[in-house]
Parts: sequence; structure tokens; C-alpha cells
Amino acid sequence: MRYGFMIEGGDPNTTSKLAQEAEAAGWDGVFIADGIDIVMGKNSPPIPWFDPWIVLAAIAMRTERIQFGPIITAVPRRRPWKLARETTTLDYLSNGRLILGAGLGAAEDDGGFFKVGEAMDLKIRAQRLDEGLAILDGLWSGKPFKFTGEHYVVQEMSMIPTPIQSPRIPVWVPGVWTKERSMQRALRWDGIIPQKYKSMERMTVDEISTLKAYVDANRSQATSFDIVVGGTTPGNNRKKAAATVRPFAEAGATWWLESAMVSVAKLSKRIKQGPPTL
Repeated sequence: MRYGFMIEGGDPNTTSKLAQEAEAAGWDGVFIADGIDIVMGKNSPPIPWFDPWIVLAAIAMRTERIQFGPIITAVPRRRPWKLARETTTLDYLSNGRLILGAGLGAAEDDGGFFKVGEAMDLKIRAQRLDEGLAILDGLWSGKPFKFTGEHYVVQEMSMIPTPIQSPRIPVWVPGVWTKERSMQRALRWDGIIPQKYKSMERMTVDEISTLKAYVDANRSQATSFDIVVGGTTPGNNRKKAAATVRPFAEAGATWWLESAMVSVAKLSKRIKQGPPTL
């Protein structure tokens, strides 16, 4: 099991400093959200938000070991060739530490979709995600690549340099349990962020165990595959924290992402207390 920390919001200086603290405290990864105009409620005030790629660049420059990335980038509202260049640059900047969390995007909650006229339809977003990831993979190879799809066309081009990581930057994709098409999409890549169908509840240990069996039975690639879970653990009680995480590790999860919607001071305190290691 590896341990990451979700840092929600925050300016580049604050977030990169927290990432630096996380590295010093023994965490394996830090991850940030990606949004344009996050909608928390109809009458809620605007939330301060910063460009994720600039924030991730700041994290890369202030850390040396820890992995990092967006959870998640809405590929359907990004140009995949631009995303390929941005991710490759970040992988170089960090000497091969980027993980790309890539998904459909929560269109109802992200003003980056409906306020600027991006496609809201789930089927279209799913098509754009699949095409976008295929283009990323092709451009990351550094070989001559061309693509013709429903939504994107790439005339033959080679994008160099290639990322530091080989065979590619790891891609984690949300998979809705037990939606077959969603699960099969996740299995084509390098990790799954499992979600319950039409529910905000976290996956249970038993569900993760069943999902792990599904992954083992249905994934043909011999490369490693991450199962990403998360929650909140007490930093002042290591025994209790380990007891929370251990069943998920035994069920087959490979990453635990700690999350806490608290002030920067409290976030820093929890980060410095370290991960809930077994």
C-alpha cells in the first residue's frame, strides 16, 4: 500500500509547501483537484481556484521524491495534444513522478463545462475521454502518430521528447462499479479510482475485494495496476489509522488517498503527522 494526500484548492505557494511537508513526513504522493469554476451550490459564493498545471509545476519544483498529479483532469474539456505536451513537460520537470488522473469530469459541478458551452452529454464526454486518452498514448510514444475519431483528428505528427516514464505516464481512470463499459475503460490503463453507481458513498472493503477479483479476471496486460481508495484517518492514533487502512490493503487496494476538508493549518498538522502506515 502507498499513501497519498489530497490537497483541495489552495494557491500554488501554499499547495507546493504542503507537498514539501508531505514528502518530508513520508507520504508517497500528493494530488490536487482540477476545475475551472467549481459549483458547490446554487447560492454559494465563488471558490478561489488556480490552474492545476501551474500548481503541479510548483509541486514538482519543491519536491524530489513524492509522486503527484491531478485527481481528476476532465479530458473532454481539454485539447489532448496540449495535454500531451503539458504532461510530458511536468514529467520532465519532476524527473518522472507524474500520475495522470483522467476522467469524464463532473459536468454538473464544473462550470468549465456548461458556462463556456462544452458538451454536457455523458455519451459524448465518454467518447472524448476515450479518444483523448488514445491520442495522449500515441503522442507520448514519440513515434509518427495520426488519429481520426468522432471528435478529434490528428494529422501525422511526432511529439518529442517522450515522457521520462516508460512505457508511459501512469493513467488512473475512474471506474463505476459495476458498469461494464466504465470498468473496461479503466482496465485499459494503469489504475482505477473506483466509484459506486449513482452514489457518493465510498467503496466498502468487500466491494474492493470483489473489484480486485474482477480486475484479475479481466485485465490481460502484465503491467502493474493500481486500485485507489481513500478516506480520513486520525493522525494522532497510528494504531487506529492502520486498522482503518489494513482491510483495504488486504482486499487488494494499492493506494490510500487521505482527504480532509479543513483549514490550511489543520491540513498541515495532519500531513506532518504522517501516513497511516501498516
